[in-house]
Amino acid sequence: MDRVKSSIQQVPNTIPKVLSRRAGGANSLEVEKENFERSQAVSINKAINTQEVAVKEKHARNILLFKGAHTFWAAVNRLPLSSNAVLCWKFCHVFHKLLRDGHPNVIKDSVRNKADLNDMSRMWGHLSEGYGKLCSIYLKLLITKMEFHIKNPRFPGNLQMSNRQLEEAGENDVNNFFQLTVEMFDYLECELNLFLGVFSSLDMSRSVSVTAAGQCRLAPLIQVILDCSHLYDYTVKLLFKLHSCLPADTLQGHRDRFQEQFKKLKSLFYRSSNLQYFKRLIQIPQLPENPPNFLRASALSEHISPVVVIPAEASSPESEHVVETDDLVDTDVPPLPSAVESRFDDLFGTSAATDPFNFNSQNGMRKDDKDRLIEQLTAELQALKEELESFRLESGRLCQALRGRVSELEAELAEQSHLKQQALGESEFLKVELDDLRRVKEDTEKEQRSLTEIERKAQANEQRYTKLKEKYTELVQSHADLLRKNAEVTRQMTVARAAQDEVENVKREMQEKLKTAQEAANQQERSQAEQLQALQADLVTSRTELESLKTSMASSQKSSEELSVQVDALGLEKVGLVERVSQKEVELAGLGEELERLQSSLATERESGRKAAEALQNQLNEKESREQALESELEAMRWAALRAALEEAEKIVQDSLTQLDEPAHISCTSSADYLMSRCQAALDCVDRLQLARDSFVSNNAGVAELVRAVAQFAHLVGDTIVQGSATAHMVPVDQADALTSSVKACGAEAMALLSQLKEQGTLGTAESSRLKTALEGVLATAEKLRPRGLELQQGELGDLVEQEMAATSAAVESAAARIEEMLNKSRAVDTGVKMEVNERILASCTELMQAIKVLILASKDLQRDIVESGRGAASIKEFYAKNSRWTEGLISASKAVGWGATVMVDAADLVVQGKGKFEELMVCSHEIAASTAQLVAASKVKSDKDSPNLARLQQASRGVTQATAGVVASTKSGKSQIEETDTMDFSSMTLTQIKRQEMDSQVRVLELETWLQKERERLGELRKKHYELAGVTSGWTCDVY
Repeated sequence: MDRVKSSIQQVPNTIPKVLSRRAGGANSLEVEKENFERSQAVSINKAINTQEVAVKEKHARNILLFKGAHTFWAAVNRLPLSSNAVLCWKFCHVFHKLLRDGHPNVIKDSVRNKADLNDMSRMWGHLSEGYGKLCSIYLKLLITKMEFHIKNPRFPGNLQMSNRQLEEAGENDVNNFFQLTVEMFDYLECELNLFLGVFSSLDMSRSVSVTAAGQCRLAPLIQVILDCSHLYDYTVKLLFKLHSCLPADTLQGHRDRFQEQFKKLKSLFYRSSNLQYFKRLIQIPQLPENPPNFLRASALSEHISPVVVIPAEASSPESEHVVETDDLVDTDVPPLPSAVESRFDDLFGTSAATDPFNFNSQNGMRKDDKDRLIEQLTAELQALKEELESFRLESGRLCQALRGRVSELEAELAEQSHLKQQALGESEFLKVELDDLRRVKEDTEKEQRSLTEIERKAQANEQRYTKLKEKYTELVQSHADLLRKNAEVTRQMTVARAAQDEVENVKREMQEKLKTAQEAANQQERSQAEQLQALQADLVTSRTELESLKTSMASSQKSSEELSVQVDALGLEKVGLVERVSQKEVELAGLGEELERLQSSLATERESGRKAAEALQNQLNEKESREQALESELEAMRWAALRAALEEAEKIVQDSLTQLDEPAHISCTSSADYLMSRCQAALDCVDRLQLARDSFVSNNAGVAELVRAVAQFAHLVGDTIVQGSATAHMVPVDQADALTSSVKACGAEAMALLSQLKEQGTLGTAESSRLKTALEGVLATAEKLRPRGLELQQGELGDLVEQEMAATSAAVESAAARIEEMLNKSRAVDTGVKMEVNERILASCTELMQAIKVLILASKDLQRDIVESGRGAASIKEFYAKNSRWTEGLISASKAVGWGATVMVDAADLVVQGKGKFEELMVCSHEIAASTAQLVAASKVKSDKDSPNLARLQQASRGVTQATAGVVASTKSGKSQIEETDTMDFSSMTLTQIKRQEMDSQVRVLELETWLQKERERLGELRKKHYELAGVTSGWTCDVY
């Protein structure tokens, strides 16, 4: 029994432990959270280290469990990223993967560290090779990725979107799509820069992809390839959409940039697919051979989105599951009862039936209640643990499903909210459109009635326009026919001349060949005759030698036997000479035969040459006859073309004369300068017409030049007639009549000249002197109508500017002296309020004159700068002459300033004497302000905006404005003070007198109102006339409207 109790005491009691675990469930979440953060920190430190090996996938997967980036950045900020390039490179890889595959809050939590990343990128950018340069490029890419997702929150970190989501990202606005495409180009450019940087840093001649260092550099490119595939696909789709909304020229820059990035991306994808490292980790897509043709909308259907495939991970040491401490079996749980029994048997022996110490078997005793309770509780505990584990797995699965469902519902809710907002916006927009349509309908009903009248007028104008258009079409058609006829005639002449030249060349060539053949035959005949003579001479010589030899032989035989040897030698020589003579005779016979053959061939060639010469002569005669026929036909066509051109010219001149009597032509106006330019052009064209006529008379081939001269003559004379009539509408009646009569005389003379040119008999005697006289008369009349300001010679403008500026300065000085004199006189004569008013007015006038002096000096300095900077190598007078319009405006402004100062002094003198009106002084002040403003504008128009003299001139202009306001204020104040002294006293008047005065006042008021209305109308007419005269004086040009 003691043994049983001791064994029971040795069995571990698990009930308190189970109860203690259940009681500690309240703090389990905090403990799990601490353990999770600790494990994440361990994973971060294992993933980001200084070893030059690729980041292990299991550590990166553990880091992705973050729901934000606070813990990640808390761990990263303790790492020396700025001192170790490999550490910084692996940080960039992990951070890139976290941005792509992590929680959406990662981007928001990481934006605050963008400045630190930017500084780190600049720091590593100082290194030109190794990991330092790569870290700088990678950090720029990460910054660009964060900025892109902040600007476009609809894009997830992994860039996976459907076509509908991509459409929603642009919000159906072409400007948003345009900007989104630019941002994607920048994003893809950073990705490609990292791609190129990594490849350029590797030695591709060795198998770097199988080494640890090479894999460390190549591992981040998997994220880059995933990003590039999506960016390329979205860029293509966006560019097709932009080309459907915008012109092709606007998107030329986008297409060029896409072409460049397409070539780089295609090359990099191809190079990456050949590396052994990528073949087992990722399937890289291949881009098409040629980029898409965005100018053809149907090419979008041919586009295939590149898909990057990541195969299932192979079992490797990196991917094997590592059992952590939290996943181990709980050793505190008690073993099954069999274990208890085994421990009991170990202590007290086996439990076999033969064991003498087996008290249970020997005594037949069973387990007591406590043992059964322990066994039962242990079994329940194990079942509860299994049930708890199944519940935990099921709850995790349900939580994950619920989270997914919640995310889907949140997305649907956001989409429904967005659709609701769009529907509300469209509803408001439709309401506004409905109101606009109602208002438009009302306006349309109102305008419909006036539209009928407008249509009737438009129909009349349309009929008139149709007639003019038909007439113009006929003129253009006839002109085109004439040009075609002229071209055909010219072509035929060219062909005839080419044929004639060809005949002459053939004839000359045959003559040269015949002459050469004759010379060759003669030369050969002479050479053969010479050879024959030489042979005959040799034969005679040989015969003479033979006779001499015979004679010498006979004499030798008679003389002596001693010469027998010589005779034998001479006999041998004789045999040789005989043989030579026979050979010479044979050669002579051959030469005779050759001579006969050459003579026969020469005779044959002479006969064939004679026949060829006769045939060529016949062809030449035929060509000459055809050429004469073509020449006569060409002459007729020339006259026809010339006559048609002259008839069209008569129609043009006659139409211009008809326009003078058209009622609609009365509204057309022009300027004398433009009329003079047209007259001068017409006079020059008359001279060219005369020269072309003389050339045509002397050589009929010059018809094209004469036709062009006639066409230009007709247009210029017609334009002169129309412009002369339009100019007559802008001048007085007597001058208008004279100008109109001159223009009509010009038209009549032009018609007479054209009639003379139409006839062949009068073409050579046609005179244009009367037409020139008429045009010169129109030119003289226009010269009289030119503005007087334009009569100045260009050389006088510079002197006139200086004179006017000096005169203005003198006028201002004189005005200031007169004001000072009036002030002294007023102080000596006037007293009281009047003296006070006069002093105030004259003091303000003195200030105004001082301000005008400063303005004139500043204007002179600014003009000097303008002339020095703009004249170049020209003189000052030449600069003023070149810019005559500006110079005339400057002269006019200077005159106005000097005249205003003189008038204001006269008005002030009358006011001080009590004879003038305060209103005159105020009007003079306003006039001076306007004149100075004109002077400032005239000086400012050609000055440099940064010129210090221009700033001084503007400051002086503001001073003049303030001084003018002071003059007006002092004048009004003085007027009110004077009027207060002249109070109305009606105390001594009777009722009848007051009634009479009241009636007189009412009559006076009505008269003044009528007079005021008339004066206002008169002022308006004066201003209108002033503008017209100022425009003519300044040389404003007016074209015909």
